[in-house]
Amino acid sequence: MKASPSPGHHRPLRIDAHHHLWDPAARPHEWLAGEEMTPIRRRFTEADLRAATTSAAVGRTVLVQVLPDLDETAEFLTLAAGSPLIAGVVGWVDLTAPDVADVLAGLRSGPGGRFLAGVRHLVQDEPDPRWLVRPDVLAGLRAVRDAGLVYDLLTLPHQLPVALEAVRAVPDLLFVLDHLSKPDVAGGSWRPWADRIGALAKQPNVVAKLSGLVTQGDWATWTVDDLRPYADVALGAFGPGRLMVGSDWPVCLLAADYACVFATAEELLSDCTADEAAQVFGGTASRVYGLG
Repeated sequence: MKASPSPGHHRPLRIDAHHHLWDPAARPHEWLAGEEMTPIRRRFTEADLRAATTSAAVGRTVLVQVLPDLDETAEFLTLAAGSPLIAGVVGWVDLTAPDVADVLAGLRSGPGGRFLAGVRHLVQDEPDPRWLVRPDVLAGLRAVRDAGLVYDLLTLPHQLPVALEAVRAVPDLLFVLDHLSKPDVAGGSWRPWADRIGALAKQPNVVAKLSGLVTQGDWATWTVDDLRPYADVALGAFGPGRLMVGSDWPVCLLAADYACVFATAEELLSDCTADEAAQVFGGTASRVYGLG
């Protein structure tokens, strides 16, 4: 049985540490091709986001890049500047370029530049298994560090050993692991994912997002119990002070609505104290992304 929100239960305002917005008519989103993506192959706006967040007592959000496109990042920053909800943006820059520092400075000096909180690249799509530790990429990561930003790691489980190398290579850059590196919940795959998560969590410059799990399960039949072992590994490895909840909306709509994602997170974290839950549902994201 999927979780549902408790009616009438008062909760403090939360931070959604990971969501997206897009408009397939504005620029191509090749990843949205295929019949299975039909439910989310449409425009999702900040107004749609505001309507969704009210169902989960979310008061601030972190908007994360979708495409490797500087124009998208600039648009997201402008959008954040005019939004009472979006408190930070994780954008994209070409980490292999020699002018990463200048590009970041340009974004920062443009409209909404103060909302730039981090950078992400779609490492999961890179054919080079060692992309993250290429010399040019490591130089780009150091530029992200020097700009006072964090770096969101979007990897698959088999990429975690190289991610660990990158984390060790730039120890004074804070890395944020998205979606727990997408474990195979639907297949029930456990190891070596859990061991690799444990190794990554031993590095003090890594935090993680409890996000994206509903779409790693079977979209039609997943249950909270399917997700619980993966959430338990993350909580045990990182602790509440290094873990944050994100909706991964609108991607999550393939498997669950916005309220259901947060209600599920409540169930997965039900053994936490009130102070621990406050960290995972807002405190960690606020501190890591400098949301004030």
